[in-house]
Amino acid sequence: MTLFDLHIQATAGPARAASFETAHGTVETPLFMPVGTHATVKGITPEVLKEIGAQIVLANTYHLYMRPGTDIVAEAGGVDRFMNYAGPMLTDSGGFQLFSLEHMMKTDDDGVSFQARDYDGSRHRWTPEDTMRLQEQRGADRVMQLDQCVGYPAKREDVEASTKLSWEWGERCLAAHSRADQALFGIVQGGMHVDLRLESVRRLIEAEDRNVSAGGRRFDGFGIGGYSVGEDHDTMFETLPDVCAAMPDDRPRYLMGVGNPTTLVRAVAAGVDMFDCVLPTRTGRMGTAFSSEGRLNLANAKFTRDFGPLDPQCSCSVCRNYTRAYLRHLVKQKEMLGGMLLSQHNLFYLIDLMRRTRAAILDGTFPAFYDAWMASPASNDY
Repeated sequence: MTLFDLHIQATAGPARAASFETAHGTVETPLFMPVGTHATVKGITPEVLKEIGAQIVLANTYHLYMRPGTDIVAEAGGVDRFMNYAGPMLTDSGGFQLFSLEHMMKTDDDGVSFQARDYDGSRHRWTPEDTMRLQEQRGADRVMQLDQCVGYPAKREDVEASTKLSWEWGERCLAAHSRADQALFGIVQGGMHVDLRLESVRRLIEAEDRNVSAGGRRFDGFGIGGYSVGEDHDTMFETLPDVCAAMPDDRPRYLMGVGNPTTLVRAVAAGVDMFDCVLPTRTGRMGTAFSSEGRLNLANAKFTRDFGPLDPQCSCSVCRNYTRAYLRHLVKQKEMLGGMLLSQHNLFYLIDLMRRTRAAILDGTFPAFYDAWMASPASNDY
């Protein structure tokens, strides 16, 4: 199997079951990727990540740049060795983190200047070429172009400017990226405007055509950015299916920053292959869990004497070994173990949901799987 080539095994309408090869092993889609922002998935060891079936783990360019520093990660042998995770990894460009800290940064056509007030207050300047250099030094299997997104709601002219800047930076990232063992994803922007999103797809494809004509590479996949920035998920689905339909069939489609179970199932049906989000670990630390009964708040008094498993339909080690009563006790006492166990369960839940979704596509039962999910209590996960 050629490195990074997408092999589609089965489809169900726009939904796909596929695989691709990385330098650290084969990956099967659809999949959910745990987020390890600071080269750690909060409360989860690399050994547990392997146990629950994580295929790709994320780390963040901005935060690793600030601490411990890209040079230290490179000296350790790359982000995977630094965090002792023996498997495929992805680093994002840091663009979303700069968006979320927008009062600290200023964007122009050439790049972005920012003050790291969440660290030491130092001032920095990034161009698209800088982010490629930083990500190549870290050695992840998949890296993302530098992009810019705006929140929701936003003026159309602001979304237009952001979208244009993102495809221009995408072309520069593509020209600057040089590691053959590292896949580069372009990022589609456009807010909630379907015409802008379709133009973003078209412009990125035109950029890669120019790069290939000049003897360079094409994008190895496409991220779909600029969602989950303030809109509800129904608003996202007004444009997402059209965006997926416009994207090349032979590359992975990665919906960035989306992580509640029902939205994952709906997005797979629209044609998405990959997901990431901090939601499963963040909500775990807050004492809540995904389940076949919908989202559970373990602080609720009704679990005080509930000695059943967290989710009777889940096979993870948390559900096999710990009761709701005990987990509620940990949550109420604010014990670190409570957040760790709930985070582990939530990650397993999403990873396993994508495994089951893939199996349904492969065996031709995805429409029935989708209908059953949407009619089940599990779909009540907000």
